[in-house]
Amino acid sequence: MTLLEMSASYGRSAAVIHGRIVELRALERAQEDPEAAFRLRRRIDELTPLWREARELAALTAHYYDRSYHKYGKYAL
Repeated sequence: MTLLEMSASYGRSAAVIHGRIVELRALERAQEDPEAAFRLRRRIDELTPLWREARELAALTAHYYDRSYHKYGKYAL
């Protein structure tokens, strides 16, 4: 698997995770039970870092060999 293929895979994963976050936010807004709304909010909070990391890795793997691209310090060795 090449880095561009990995980038596309990370991008698709980020889109799926983001779609789920959007669904959960809509459910949370419609929820009348505070406990259920809290559980939905907690799940959203758990998915948000996964979404962010997938987006960052998609960008990193897409531009890994570009000389002008500034790599994320978070993923530098």
